[in-house]
Amino acid sequence: MIQRREFLKVAGTAAVAAASVASLGLDGSAAVETVPERRFKLKYAPHWGKFKNHAGADLIDQLKFMRDESFVALEDNQLPRKSVEQQEKIAAEMGRLGMEMGVFVALPHFNQKSFVTTDQETIDMVLDHMRAAVEVAKRANAKWCTVVPGQYDTRLAWKYQTVLVVELLKRCAEICEPSGLVMVLEPLNARRNHPGLFLSKISKGYQICKAVGSPSCKILDDLYHQQITEGNLIPNLDMAWSEIAYSQMGDNPGRKEPATGEINYRNIFKHIHAKGYTGIMGMEHGNSMGGKEGERAVIDAYIECDRF
Repeated sequence: MIQRREFLKVAGTAAVAAASVASLGLDGSAAVETVPERRFKLKYAPHWGKFKNHAGADLIDQLKFMRDESFVALEDNQLPRKSVEQQEKIAAEMGRLGMEMGVFVALPHFNQKSFVTTDQETIDMVLDHMRAAVEVAKRANAKWCTVVPGQYDTRLAWKYQTVLVVELLKRCAEICEPSGLVMVLEPLNARRNHPGLFLSKISKGYQICKAVGSPSCKILDDLYHQQITEGNLIPNLDMAWSEIAYSQMGDNPGRKEPATGEINYRNIFKHIHAKGYTGIMGMEHGNSMGGKEGERAVIDAYIECDRF
């Protein structure tokens, strides 16, 4: 496991690598040799506020700081709640910076039986959210949206519930397919964060995606949740690989940056990279320390875990 003290050694090296190196020119004056920009091997995607002590509250300034630190993607779960003007402004700046938009949450109804139902009003609500998600994705140049199939029904057999989920997801996929938007189903842990949800395991997500049979219905593999639910992270990733379109992470326990808990993220990142993954790795976790020091620790953690 990578320890925090190792990061402190890396921090100084990383700072030097990212800066310009002074040397003497032929006339004895100081010349500047530009060191090549650091490039991560994977597309790690921060959230808004991750580096606000460095960049300030303005979203555009935060984007610029992320890009200066070599992050080439962003996650914005609350993107649909922003105004159309904000969505377009963010998209324009990300395009200018050469950054990709990660997932946003298309269906925020985690506390209701939104998929395991035959209630027409609820079904219409789900389909309306998906239509809205397509429009948000177009404005933001987004490729993926998170879908959580709501709560399970304690009074209905699991096989019946699974069929209801699959059938409604097929209808959602029909809405997404023309634009290319991909719903990513996120299995969430019931032990600590999200009790009562229908989808908690990668294997169940794999079964559902195979049954839906659409390029617009895939899996979001959040490694934090899966470490709590079932562990066995790399073998499960391999088994479900054909249906995994997106990844997120946070260490466990604590849901902070890599190397603050028990997950060996360097090995996992190496494995994912070796499989040819070109998607986004969402940084859906908190900072283990506050202030600028904590933000720099997050950056150093990703520098070290990307060193494979």
